[in-house]
Amino acid sequence: MTTQTNSPIRQNFSIHPAATVGHISLTVASLDNQLEFYQKALGFKLHWREGNRAGLGAGGSDLLFLTEESGLKKYRGVTGLYHVAYLFPNRRELAIAMARLFALKYPNAPTDHIMTKTTYLDDLEGNGIELYCESPEDGTWTFKDGKFESYRKDGSWSDGREPLDVDALFENIREDDRLDAPVPPELRIGHVHLHVRDVDEAVDFYHGVLGFDVMGVSKAFQMAFVSAGGYHHHIGLNTWQGRGAPPPPPDAVGLRHFTVDFPNPSALADVVARVENAGIPYNQTKDGILLQDPSQNGVLLRAVG
Repeated sequence: MTTQTNSPIRQNFSIHPAATVGHISLTVASLDNQLEFYQKALGFKLHWREGNRAGLGAGGSDLLFLTEESGLKKYRGVTGLYHVAYLFPNRRELAIAMARLFALKYPNAPTDHIMTKTTYLDDLEGNGIELYCESPEDGTWTFKDGKFESYRKDGSWSDGREPLDVDALFENIREDDRLDAPVPPELRIGHVHLHVRDVDEAVDFYHGVLGFDVMGVSKAFQMAFVSAGGYHHHIGLNTWQGRGAPPPPPDAVGLRHFTVDFPNPSALADVVARVENAGIPYNQTKDGILLQDPSQNGVLLRAVG
């Protein structure tokens, strides 16, 4: 399945256009170390801590859950989290976040996707992170002939993976901005990107069952984007850990689940009915409907309105 544009591919049913990614839950080997990292390096606020669990974010709803377990390690060649992408409201706030990383000399990879400005990094246990802001005024993107491409506002072509002009971005920082200030309250998760065992199989689940619209599938890059409401992507899917990659063992650090938030119970019920019709098992938890995609990545469905 290959699409040549970024126009959504829709079936008879589409997930509610206001569905979003709510939070991400990770299993960690050291809660203390990870809390220090997320607060000091990323500027997250610690919302609560109870025993081996903690929640962090920007002061509102939790964006990140951490659960410590003993004897864990990082595995390669398995499914799970590629990265979680935190969306900043503007270039200035992203610039502050990146300048904090630079001041700490923490490794990161600033990248210009034309339609977004971003940097990539890993936390202390190898969980991928993207920090980004939208920049549609700089150009657009497309999946053309199965390849991801971008076009600048003057119409010139870009591969969408250019080095970011960090100096230009840092010009948005004001003299009175503090690098140790917490992230802005508008911060939210823009998307998650997952390692899966098979892209077509994953698209069948996220599009065919949950109802996300397909924004593009690239055979060349072994990846796909799906979204709600026409966003460029809420979920990325790739086989970069190898096609047929197994799920991580029980003693692995990394993804427990990510959350898909629905604006009302009716929108959630529509998707749960499709899950049941597809014969996919799930657990009703106090937090929502917990199930796994075909690659055993955890997905929590919940209504927040």
